[in-house]
Amino acid sequence: MLTLHHLNDSRSQRILWLLEELGTLYEMKRYQRDARTRLAPPELEAVHPLGKSPVITDGDVRIAESAAIVDYIIRRYGQGRMMPGTDAPDFEIYNEWLHYAEGSAMLPLMLNLYVGRLKEAAAPWQPRIDSEMARHLGYVDRALKGREFLVGSTLSGADIQMSFVAEMAKVFDRLGPYPDLAAWLGRMHARPAFQRSVEKGGAYRFAK
Repeated sequence: MLTLHHLNDSRSQRILWLLEELGTLYEMKRYQRDARTRLAPPELEAVHPLGKSPVITDGDVRIAESAAIVDYIIRRYGQGRMMPGTDAPDFEIYNEWLHYAEGSAMLPLMLNLYVGRLKEAAAPWQPRIDSEMARHLGYVDRALKGREFLVGSTLSGADIQMSFVAEMAKVFDRLGPYPDLAAWLGRMHARPAFQRSVEKGGAYRFAK
């Protein structure tokens, strides 16, 4: 059976959401961050050498990267749902969003998270980080103008994968200038499957 190795307050929340959207049978094994260090427990290293989450196992298959997990689950269990066909006009746009989320959009947000902990020492870096966050959040906001979803007319893996970007922007109180992105995140959080994922995986928070 497909197993999600779920760490609290992590990117595995969106994988749990995806599974709930698809109605796929799955098992969830829960792992808890260290309350002091906020690091993942060493038990996750027995699942994957990186000791990170999300990780899925499905028979002999083991995958640790979010975009690869989203892609695998949709292809294996989606029955044609939640992604364009590979010959559809929107497929390359969809595929780009899957990889853009972690490949480009998350970098300035994660830099803001870590550099922000340096307090005054971070001051020389902050303007550049702010500029890059604005560049990427503005890009996504413009892509969502007049649209309910990122790709096509229904929820897709692109929306699942990009949700963490908007959630981190919300943590940093950066969504104000981006009304279309903020409204999209609100719609995603209102979905019954998302609500079920929070109930099953536990309420989550992303500390600054």
